[in-house]
Amino acid sequence: MDAKHPVRTTEKTLALVEELMERGPCGVTELSYGLEMGKSAVHNHLTTLRKHGYVLKQDEEYQLGLKFLEVGGSTRKSMEFYQVAEPEVKSLADETGELANLLVEEQGKGVYLMRSKGEEAVNLDTYVGLRSNLHTTALGKAILTYLPEERVEEIIEQRGLERETPQSIGTREELFEALEGVRERGYAIDDGERLEGLRCIAAPVKNSSDDVLGAISVSAPASRVSDHDLHGWLSERVLSAANVVELNINY
Repeated sequence: MDAKHPVRTTEKTLALVEELMERGPCGVTELSYGLEMGKSAVHNHLTTLRKHGYVLKQDEEYQLGLKFLEVGGSTRKSMEFYQVAEPEVKSLADETGELANLLVEEQGKGVYLMRSKGEEAVNLDTYVGLRSNLHTTALGKAILTYLPEERVEEIIEQRGLERETPQSIGTREELFEALEGVRERGYAIDDGERLEGLRCIAAPVKNSSDDVLGAISVSAPASRVSDHDLHGWLSERVLSAANVVELNINY
């Protein structure tokens, strides 16, 4: 069955899961109102999800269960890219003292596969599994640079180019100019484009066929990262980490 003939029951269940993810613990009435579904239908979906361990009930409120974490963790563990990159991301965090990240592209969004915190790493709003816009992060731009141009155009059409901060890229022309800069340097920069006051540097990881698999990065407060750092030792360390991952994957 293709996307033109979706299963309505499945769509309603998934909408319910996403509503719980967004709202957190809540009751049947609140979910019914938010989804414009009848209370009995909401209750039936919740009962099925609860039976299989995907939803928990406490008093009269429902919330997502950790079964989803098991599913996501199993998916991530099965990915060769994650298995090979994990030790290098940890090493990058330890050596820089900052936050190191691993990201892949899926359905036009960036998905954080891993975060590793060094001793001085800041707490951010990112977490494993978070989906983010590709054009607002160094990680995303590192990936977009090495995707086929027609794929980049598809992502722009599908996801748009919303500005998340005043520094964000907001037009197709700005994006392709930024990607050309990444291609020349070999690494991408995010200077307050997703979160003001945060600077990030990322490098792509490619396979032997030159297809981009994902990207690895370091994020730190702008107060701790000068331009000299950004284009000096920090970029060298991130590029080195990406290179190690590439070598281990390809050879």
